[in-house]
Amino acid sequence: MKLHLCIPDLFWPENLQTDIYQSLKLPALEMLFAKGHLVEGAGQTTESWLCKLFDIHKQHDWPVASITLLREQGNIECNREDYWLRVDPVHLRIENNHLLLGDSYILNISLKEAISFTDSINELISDNGLVLLPLHSDRWYLRCNGTPDLRTFLLSEVVGKNINDLLPLGDDRSIWNSRVNEIQMLLHDHPLNQTRESQGELVVNSVWLWGGGVMPEKIYAPYTKIWSNHVFAQALARAGDIAFCNLPENGNELLRHADNLGEQLVFLDNLQKYANYKDAFNWSNELARIEQNWFAPLLQALKRKQIIQLKITTVNNCSTKDFTLTPSSLWKFWATVRPVKSYG
Repeated sequence: MKLHLCIPDLFWPENLQTDIYQSLKLPALEMLFAKGHLVEGAGQTTESWLCKLFDIHKQHDWPVASITLLREQGNIECNREDYWLRVDPVHLRIENNHLLLGDSYILNISLKEAISFTDSINELISDNGLVLLPLHSDRWYLRCNGTPDLRTFLLSEVVGKNINDLLPLGDDRSIWNSRVNEIQMLLHDHPLNQTRESQGELVVNSVWLWGGGVMPEKIYAPYTKIWSNHVFAQALARAGDIAFCNLPENGNELLRHADNLGEQLVFLDNLQKYANYKDAFNWSNELARIEQNWFAPLLQALKRKQIIQLKITTVNNCSTKDFTLTPSSLWKFWATVRPVKSYG
């Protein structure tokens, strides 16, 4: 069995804060890193890495909206040439002259709330022939009239960051920025936000445009199965006609249920939300769980040759690192085991 394990933000994003690793015991991960063959590349986002993996080319944006739509479109009629845009609910907060963005991780919106918000927004934008579709509580979709000259930043690029320099670009940016401003004014006085605020919840005070594009002509990846809870990874598997399953609890469970045919991808994004919000406590606790639930059992499976090749990929904005091992790699006695922080 060949296994490709991708874990975004496996390294803490702030390189100078190396003390975060001091209390972590990661013997299996350190062994895998030490014995693996390392190839390092440029930093990138999770979505761009997945798109390249599936041989998808960037349009104005990475076409996330049109692909994830396949996973949840229901009875919506759409053509392959339709241009779809994600218009997701967010919370903006002013701090030290910065405008910081929070996503659904901190908003906890229900589908009923999403429908109420989008019903109001649709009254505002209907004159432009636009309809915002809340196909999930935090994934809202807009089919555009034609292809706008608009280049946006992925939501994962802006979460927890100052968005002042991350607003949409392109010849049509002023039209779309104006629409977002109108939506912000509507949301400011929305009764549902008043209710949320009275209950101590964060208000939905803006939307983020991103992931625009048409459906790619081909989607391909050399995997027989994909294991992930990540919405985009699942949507890519469906679009590429690749079998996919929700992520099991741990590596042992995966090994019990996985067949030995071809190469399988495990996409585990549990660390990303904590890295985005610089939540060091929960990030380190989650990494400790991944060590116990994934790295330790996969190392043992490699030793007994149940896995004949293991590739570990980690992606963040600074670098992309691939560590590749076979059972014989574990015999590299000259490879010194080093702390995880030394690789970051």
